[in-house]
Amino acid sequence: MITGKLVGLRAVEENDLELLKEWRNIPSFRRNFREVRELSTDSQQRWYKMICDHSMRDFMFSIVNLADGKLIGACGLLYINWIIRSADFSFYIGRDHAYVDDKGYAEEATKLLIEYGFNNLNLHKIWMELYEFDTIKYNFFTQKFDFKQDAVLRDNCFEDGKYWNSHIISLINRK
Repeated sequence: MITGKLVGLRAVEENDLELLKEWRNIPSFRRNFREVRELSTDSQQRWYKMICDHSMRDFMFSIVNLADGKLIGACGLLYINWIIRSADFSFYIGRDHAYVDDKGYAEEATKLLIEYGFNNLNLHKIWMELYEFDTIKYNFFTQKFDFKQDAVLRDNCFEDGKYWNSHIISLINRK
């Protein structure tokens, strides 16, 4: 387990899947993810098998509260490109429908995952795609972690009857 003061990041376990599925299916969360369909138990099982089978491409973690040992969210470095040493950053706090919380869990989990990506996996770039209406995550990552905007993909999402842009933001390892 990768540990901080408040949270730990550990491998996703099969017994995490039901709660992770429940959180991913929260409509206000789901609209921010590329997978917009409601997840079923079968689709969650297929996802779990995929992250286990692609162990060198996808590093997915359950976020646990160290105080009580309970699952509070998920994060990961996905679609790793080992040639250019980049990964897509995935993240949410599900407990209490927080998405990104103000209790310090999100900030510490993000810090731990970025450090793991840069210091253990030797990644050069961590990036993510955020839809323009996902201002909570956009502000969190650009203001607290200095992610920079790389690109805007125009009309790249359809939600609530209209098209929205996607923002590609990233953090470069300058060490």
